[in-house]
Amino acid sequence: MKKNLFILLIVCGQQAMAQLNPAIEHWMINSTGITGRHYVQGNSTPINETTLANVQTVQYSNNWVYVTATGVPSYITGPFMDGNPSLATNQNAIFKMPLNPTQNTGTLTNTTGGNIGIFVNGVALFDYRDGVAWNSNSNSLCGGLPGMSPCPGGPGASFSWNRDAIRAEKAGFDCSKGHPAMGNYHHHQNPSAFKLDLTVISNVCDLYDADGLYVIDSTVHSPLIGYAYDGFPIYGAYGFKNADGTGGITRIKSSYQLRNITARTVWADGTDVPDGPTVSTTYPLGYFREDYEFINHAQADYLDVHNGRFCVTPEYPNGIYCYFATVNEEWNSAYPYVVGPTFYGVKTASKVTSITETVTTYTSSAGISELTDNQWTVYPNPSNDIIMVQVNDLTNQSYTVELFDALGKLIQSQQIVQGSTIAYFNADTLYKGVYHVKVKGQNGSKKIVIQ
Repeated sequence: MKKNLFILLIVCGQQAMAQLNPAIEHWMINSTGITGRHYVQGNSTPINETTLANVQTVQYSNNWVYVTATGVPSYITGPFMDGNPSLATNQNAIFKMPLNPTQNTGTLTNTTGGNIGIFVNGVALFDYRDGVAWNSNSNSLCGGLPGMSPCPGGPGASFSWNRDAIRAEKAGFDCSKGHPAMGNYHHHQNPSAFKLDLTVISNVCDLYDADGLYVIDSTVHSPLIGYAYDGFPIYGAYGFKNADGTGGITRIKSSYQLRNITARTVWADGTDVPDGPTVSTTYPLGYFREDYEFINHAQADYLDVHNGRFCVTPEYPNGIYCYFATVNEEWNSAYPYVVGPTFYGVKTASKVTSITETVTTYTSSAGISELTDNQWTVYPNPSNDIIMVQVNDLTNQSYTVELFDALGKLIQSQQIVQGSTIAYFNADTLYKGVYHVKVKGQNGSKKIVIQ
């Protein structure tokens, strides 16, 4: 009897530890039927879809977590102004992720085209590349895009100069810095809207206004926004300066920089390779991944060759290896953007078509969290046409926001849905004066003036 009790305690203890694993708890499970939305070019009114957004179920065993998701976010996607005819479509995906990731102590594994990770809303993470390379035989670009000749050797072939998606495809990213590949909507970079960067480098948000997965906040540790295919967590742009959690909050920095070259004849390590195009206005520095070099930094807030470091985070107080979605001082995406060009850990995650082991379905017991005054913003103030209410973080739940006049009469009600960060009130028809915005069910309100 004592032996059986001991075995029971071990099993229960393993399940309790599993339930405390952030890789189980930190997914955006859609329990309220939120669906995707998208813009069509020329129309600034989003179209509501029938496909469920975010994550549908999370199931786990002792060693694996299975995340079932459509791959469609709750923030508005599109349009894709480079002529991409695709929309974000249901991927019917089951992601199998390791709960006990390990460092790869052997030959490093390169990141590849396609999925290399998953964000907490079930949207795919791609690496730096866009599938276009330089064909040194024909002295031209090659790849699978319209008007291009196929690359010699087909998919998976190795090339000396590989095009950087962030630089080359900027015109095709939506306001949330994402786009689809044959329906598979994904981000190559930090998933925060262009309009929220300190220096805005795309005007797509001007007409097709949308948000992203989270809002960069330089005053707090960035949220856990996803997991790479080696099972290690991905954070946003800011973290603790020192690996032990001390030193205050700072922007976590990439250790890669552009090389000082005008001709593309060798790699940064001196390897002689087939020549790429000369650096020019057509092929500027940074157009190819090989235009960057890794510079080792002694400072704690710089990352390693994989774009990560071992450190303490709010979700991992004992420390774990973490990737960061790096940005520069203007909050524009900084190479290698999230993960890469190699994985730190053993790559064991994958998409699967079914679950072949006994699993437990995770059900969150967390209630509605209280937003503090500095976690949400109302702007512009004063306003004359539109009022925007933005949560300055990642939203794991939906919030109803209400607009009241000076007498306390409810004028409008909107929702910030789980996995998005913003709601809008139309102020065109409002009389000028003082109004109040409140998050329903929570204390306090914020005053706004309509001119």
